[in-house]
Formats: sequence, C-alpha cells, structure tokens
Amino acid sequence: MRHLINEEGLDWGVASAGTGDWHLNQPADSRSIAVAKNFGYDISKQRAKHFNKNMFNEFDSILVMDRNNLKDVQRLATSEEQRKKVKMFLTDQNEVTDPYFDSNLFEPVFLEIEARCKELIEELKGHM
Repeated sequence: MRHLINEEGLDWGVASAGTGDWHLNQPADSRSIAVAKNFGYDISKQRAKHFNKNMFNEFDSILVMDRNNLKDVQRLATSEEQRKKVKMFLTDQNEVTDPYFDSNLFEPVFLEIEARCKELIEELKGHM
C-alpha cells in the first residue's frame, strides 16, 4: 500500500500490524517477499508489529483481513467511534485467504491485495 501511495505522490500514513504476537519484529514470510519483488515491490525491510489501542487514535480507518482479526480489533475498541473505524479489507466482506500453508496461493493473494489497495486509493482520493 505504501508503495502505491508513494507512486500517486500522496502524503498519507499507512501501517500494518497483526493481532497475534508470534512474529513480532520478524520480516514478512520469504515467499511473500519473493512474490512482491516479482511485481516490483520491496517489502524485505518490513517487520511485524502488534496492533495496539493507540492505533485507533492514529488512523482514520483500520482494515482487517479476516473475521477473527475483526473481532480481536473491535474488542480493543473503547468507543463506538473506534469500532466504526474497523472494517474488512475486501469490499464484499470476504476474508483474504491466508497463503501460509499453500505456497501456490502467495501470488494470487498478493494480486488480490494489490488490486484492493489500488481501489482504496482511488476511493479515498475521491473523498479529499
């Protein structure tokens, strides 16, 4: 997302964080790094971070990839305003498939995420 935002010349903040703490400070899965590189993105320096309550105040929107993350993040919200910031990443409320256990899924999942990021940027530009 950051790469696409920069390509558009936009000055927007974006962050990524997980709800679990088992990969904290680790780089993305090597298969993700390889697929991203094949499409011109360098995610090798990204490190896993843990979602925390302060992020509700730092960001206008919080997008989650699946329903478990939706529940986990909404549980941390302390107000209805914060809960309303949390939405599913995909527009049709489907979950993003986790490719971890099937290496053949990394590229299609990457392409799905990339396409949605491009849509989001266009949607948000329309609200500026």
